[in-house]
Amino acid sequence: MEDALADSKSKVRGTAKGISEGLDTPRQARARLLPRISPNPDAFGSWTENFARFMGTPQFLLYMTVFCVFWLSWNSLAPEYLRFDSAALGFTLLTLMLSLQASYAAPLLLLAQNRQDDRDRVSLQQDRQRAERNLSDTEYLTRELASLRIALRDVATRDFVRSELRSVLEEVMEPRDGADDADEPASGTARSEQGSRPSGPER
Repeated sequence: MEDALADSKSKVRGTAKGISEGLDTPRQARARLLPRISPNPDAFGSWTENFARFMGTPQFLLYMTVFCVFWLSWNSLAPEYLRFDSAALGFTLLTLMLSLQASYAAPLLLLAQNRQDDRDRVSLQQDRQRAERNLSDTEYLTRELASLRIALRDVATRDFVRSELRSVLEEVMEPRDGADDADEPASGTARSEQGSRPSGPER
């Protein structure tokens, strides 16, 4: 009985150890049948955008029209042994070529649109950051102007300084005027006393 319990415990430990080892060790990478192709995304995206722009130009439409007209004319008017696309089958080869072109053009246009969306997203984010900086600068300038206005209320203006100087000058001049008025009678009495004194003997 004890041996059976020991065997069951050892099995449980072994399975737990195997599970822990499996979770701790990373899985090995599977062998790839085909090599990983990773083109340069910037160069490929630039080429995609250039091709998408060219597909949206009148030149591309003109070239495609000339190509289709030449194809249809050659396979309709040329001698039978020189034709490579049967008109009786509805120009199957031309249809396949145009379908192949459309199947490649749609992903290229989507890639170009994705790159344009990424640029628009970055531009929008930069515009938002610029607007936030402008808002913070405007708020800072508004606060500074308000503080300057409050400070200018306590600053003495030119008219206030002139009025204060005028009042101080009047206060200084009032005692001086009183002293001048007091000196004038004293000088008058002194002059009268000098006039009343007898003059000395004439020689």
